[in-house]
Amino acid sequence: MARLAYTSFLIALVATCVSAQAQQGGPAGQIMSSIPANSETITHWYKQSVYDPNDSKIGEIMDVLVDREGKATALILGVGGFLGMGEKDVAIPFNAVQVTNKNNNKWYLVMNSTKDALKNAKGFKYDRSEMKWVPEEASNR
Repeated sequence: MARLAYTSFLIALVATCVSAQAQQGGPAGQIMSSIPANSETITHWYKQSVYDPNDSKIGEIMDVLVDREGKATALILGVGGFLGMGEKDVAIPFNAVQVTNKNNNKWYLVMNSTKDALKNAKGFKYDRSEMKWVPEEASNR
């Protein structure tokens, strides 16, 4: 259900950006007759576990950030905690996570980092009033 809600949110966001471009004299909306060959769905990333090179889980993707052109630029990775308690969200570059296959058939994500390094990284919180991620210390206003 969360994936459906997130996907719906992303579709609405993209539609809003396209609408705003059209109103500002940008390119008119285009309809595609096929899907680009190297495309991946956002659901392949959102809420997926990320592993270190030793196959230990180091976090879970909480959000995928895109720029105004729609290019994925960063991931928000939830690290630490247990059952959602004590978890910390950190930002990492989108290209820091690599897609690989497990047992030649299961698609999964690997990052060249450790859980401890991520736990020690700067944390972020989602500010619902601003609708963006902000540093943890800024979210205490």
